Amino acid sequence: MQPGRVTAGADVAAADPMGRVWTIPNAISAARLLGVPVFLWLVLGPRSQVADWWAVGLLIAASASDWLDGKIARALNQQSRLGQLLDPAADRLYIVATVVALAIRGIIPWWLVAVLGAREVLLAGMLAVLRRHGWGALQVSFVGKAATLCLLYAFPLLFIGAHASSYAETARVAGWAFAIWGSALYWCAGLLYIVQARRLLAAGAPGAPPGPGAAAGEGSAAQP
Repeated sequence: MQPGRVTAGADVAAADPMGRVWTIPNAISAARLLGVPVFLWLVLGPRSQVADWWAVGLLIAASASDWLDGKIARALNQQSRLGQLLDPAADRLYIVATVVALAIRGIIPWWLVAVLGAREVLLAGMLAVLRRHGWGALQVSFVGKAATLCLLYAFPLLFIGAHASSYAETARVAGWAFAIWGSALYWCAGLLYIVQARRLLAAGAPGAPPGPGAAAGEGSAAQP
């Protein structure tokens, strides 16, 4: 790499800190995204207890990294626009990949896939309307983050509960508790985003939405 290019990149980052690409939180989010196809292969490929435990471990690591990248971004002041896209994108992909994979395996019913999918379709339509009127994506809410964490806790527990063991029943009960609460919060966050979107559209002029109750995390796109 040429020294001039390094200097130019540093100058751009100094002039626009939110335009940074090479940050630790972005690297963590990118690694989380790369784990999605690995997770799908573990669940739908071997279909063995060993592969399922690896898939559970990957989900736990993804949940931990979701908390870690936001913590590092705040601690090192490394927030960026790319991170605001990568973080919620990784969360969404893990939720979509997990619910579809578990439904294919028969571990969760397809109606749960429909409940979560309908919310995503609704928010996608809302975001399209906002962009048509010149507004950007809404900020992540605390409720949305809580919903994501509940669902990411639910899936490993339901996975564990699908195997014959002394703790399977306990894992299933805890997993369904997280799944029900997570789904309820998921829709609650979606309704809050819709209320916020209606206020923005009623204002009539595009701008940066303040996002009442916004979380202090890395992401800023509408969040599960």
